[in-house]
Amino acid sequence: MRFTRFLTIIGFLVTTLVTAQNKQISLEEIWNGTFRTEGMQALHSMNNGKQYSVLNYDRTARTTSIDIYDYKTLKKVNTLLSSSDLPEIGAFFDYSFSKDESKILLTTKSEAVFRRSTLGEYYIYDRNSKKLIKLSDDLVQEPTFSPDGSKVAYGFQNNLYIKDLSSGAIKQFTFDGVKNSIINGITDWVYEEEFSFVRAFDWNADGNKIAFIRFDESNVPEFSMDVFGTGLYQTQQVFKYPKAGETNSNVSLHLYDLDTDKLSQLTVDKAYNDFYIPRLEWTKEANVLSVQFMNRHQNELDLWMIDVAQNSSKLVLAETDDAYIDVTFNLTFLKDNSFIWTSEKDGYNHIYHYSKDGQLINQVTNGNWEVTNYYGFNEKTNTIFYQSVENGSINRDVYSVKLNGKSKKRLTKRDGTNRASFSADFTYFINTHSSATSPQEYTLNDAKSGKLVKSIKDNDKLAKKLTDYKTSKKEFSTISVNGNELNMWMIKPADFDENKTYPLFMYQYSGPGSQQVANRWNGSNDYWYQHLAQQGYIVACVDGRGTGLKGAAFKKVTQNELGKYEVEDQIEAAKKLGALPYVDASRIGIWGWSYGGFMSSNALFKGNDVFKMAIAVAPVTSWRFYDTIYTERYMTTPQENPSGYDENSPINHVDKLKGDFLLIHGSGDDNVHLQNTMRMVEALVQANKQFDWMIYPDKNHGIYGGNTRLHLYNKMTDFIHKTLGDKREKSEEKEQIKSKIKG
Repeated sequence: MRFTRFLTIIGFLVTTLVTAQNKQISLEEIWNGTFRTEGMQALHSMNNGKQYSVLNYDRTARTTSIDIYDYKTLKKVNTLLSSSDLPEIGAFFDYSFSKDESKILLTTKSEAVFRRSTLGEYYIYDRNSKKLIKLSDDLVQEPTFSPDGSKVAYGFQNNLYIKDLSSGAIKQFTFDGVKNSIINGITDWVYEEEFSFVRAFDWNADGNKIAFIRFDESNVPEFSMDVFGTGLYQTQQVFKYPKAGETNSNVSLHLYDLDTDKLSQLTVDKAYNDFYIPRLEWTKEANVLSVQFMNRHQNELDLWMIDVAQNSSKLVLAETDDAYIDVTFNLTFLKDNSFIWTSEKDGYNHIYHYSKDGQLINQVTNGNWEVTNYYGFNEKTNTIFYQSVENGSINRDVYSVKLNGKSKKRLTKRDGTNRASFSADFTYFINTHSSATSPQEYTLNDAKSGKLVKSIKDNDKLAKKLTDYKTSKKEFSTISVNGNELNMWMIKPADFDENKTYPLFMYQYSGPGSQQVANRWNGSNDYWYQHLAQQGYIVACVDGRGTGLKGAAFKKVTQNELGKYEVEDQIEAAKKLGALPYVDASRIGIWGWSYGGFMSSNALFKGNDVFKMAIAVAPVTSWRFYDTIYTERYMTTPQENPSGYDENSPINHVDKLKGDFLLIHGSGDDNVHLQNTMRMVEALVQANKQFDWMIYPDKNHGIYGGNTRLHLYNKMTDFIHKTLGDKREKSEEKEQIKSKIKG
């Protein structure tokens, strides 16, 4: 069986990590796709529960296809659709089905707006008539089928439209949309970034009503970025961005009735001031809409049911927290309109079952561990499927449990990170497993027992390829810091000698609820760390206080003090690691990106007796410069908490800089604005502190495109060698150069 062969290959990989590796991992290989893993693209379980579809790309023919596979045999049943049969379009790179799967929405062109939002060109393929029609001649947003598949609603230029697929008629039903002023049914920048959704409209079950959120951002301050491009003059991107303490969009809830062609505003029986609507979703009842309202501090969350036929509302659930409440996508309505909900109210994130009126029926899961994903509910067997870290906070497993909280079962057997995609009838699930020693493998499993049925796709070739390289094991452990056992990983040089001393390079992100110490396969940075280990560095990562999956108290201790306890933990961890006999305490560095850049800057300044160098990429340098939703969730407003904002801002600690500092940013970063770096630079200059810095023109928060990533990592690697490299070796190199010159 392939699964057994895969384990053999991994066993071979692990046993030969030190002895059989010769090749060095190069930066070029990291970024040219040499170590890319194979995956399954756009996986969709078909309604019959017996088959699934996958998007496949034929690189030779340059065509895409939607292929149907049988769960039981894993054999391809047929090709549902191929771009080679559609002369009207060149290819498509994404797809989605109508509810009855009679129609397919194809994405043929896409232009990024912000992190999650895109403008796209779309076509609808009718499987019965075999006809292909273009949704719109314009690039539109968030096209969504009506429940019966007869219509598609979408956003265009801040207004909402409906296309009737039979007649081809397009109906515009909002008319006040204006750029940087009014948005209908599509989220504004800060909602998109921090509440993680773009489509702010939803069809009801009967397909005759659409509820949507309207954003009035007229009074939100504007932010502008120069776009340098290739022309003689730069242009500007101007958009509404509410920084901490500033005015948010004024949001309101609206309803469009297709039968009467009327718009109306929906309200609830409570007066809210300065609030958010982070979620809306129709229930199983066609006239009952669920809406979540949240106060600006984000420590009160109300779930409302609005009966649009009766023009009435009912508050069914009200949660409060001393710190904040995380908004999720886990709300699920059952046939009787009771609902599944997840909450941290007992100190850990768990699953709860409530009646339609908001009465608690039972807490489904409980324990000192976190539920990390909710997969769905099988009504035939009364079974919930979910993912959790019950098997250790660095591992993730898939579980099943009855709705009454009994008969819990661990369905995945291998330690590491497991993710599931269930068949529509919950007979099977496709498990994606990886660990620090095992690249992604996709297997078919029985949903009742978790038993392996067959291996679908693995990365045997990549595993074999890596046996030729000089790599090191990622060692997981914990480290006792400031009264807490913190998760840690460490990578040592493959030829590690405990009698020698090595420079230490630390990585962290540290943002609230995040996790970097996880038992999963390599990302690009992991190969970079292997590259550094080959150069004689020890690389380590510590998840300090404020990070996730260890309970609400551990995560929320940083409330109102972002950058205080997290920095203390990194400094103390560096001291403890520096005390190890094989670590050179005079050569310790730290780096991070975004929140991690905020952290590495503070660590270097406040820990100037510990850290010799730091690299900060796209850092927040003052939370006064960042957006309302994220920042105020953890800090309240600057007006309420000025000391929390300023005492932990690295800008206010530049006078403490002693070591080497590299500051990097993209000028087109719409998320963490270049303003952060520019203000840091000015503070450093005025403090007469020398430093290195790099600006990547027109690059966003990810700093990529063309040769950019390779250039970035070359620059950081050179800086590490320059600042943490062995002084003795450098001295010998200088003497050799002098000898050559004299000769």
